[in-house]
Amino acid sequence: MLDLDDVRDEAVDLINARDREGSHVLMGVGLTVGFAIAAATIANLSIRPRRKGGEDQPITERPRGSLGLILPAMFSATTLSALRVWNAPARPARTRALGLWGAAQVVNAVWIALRPAGRGLQIAAAMSSAGMAAAFAHEARKMDSRAGKMASPIGSGVRLANRVEPD
Repeated sequence: MLDLDDVRDEAVDLINARDREGSHVLMGVGLTVGFAIAAATIANLSIRPRRKGGEDQPITERPRGSLGLILPAMFSATTLSALRVWNAPARPARTRALGLWGAAQVVNAVWIALRPAGRGLQIAAAMSSAGMAAAFAHEARKMDSRAGKMASPIGSGVRLANRVEPD
């Protein structure tokens, strides 16, 4: 049977909020989720559909490469990780980690908006996104090992995305 106290305890543990006031946690949820949604929305608003196959065909566009599959997952995992870091004790390392998280969200949003077509730009997008995620994960791990693990770019995810949609 589902015990609500157990669910609450697991949720509090997931976001590292055991010793934090509810207002601090809610502000962290608002900031992290709001920032990620705003970055994704701005990027998606800049994408214009293109016609494929002639004037009489409907406007369609398939996602470009594995980047389109990876970035939404990175947004969610790093947002949850950033919330764990937000709820960690205030220290300069926490500020650095949250700054890197914000920068990573901006870099990811830029790449979503640009939709790189050439191989060189796709490599640059993948490397910069993975590099920012790795930098954030490194700093997050200093604050909270679970936050660092959540944010780490995972090679198996890239391999799976490339199998699903080969370029």
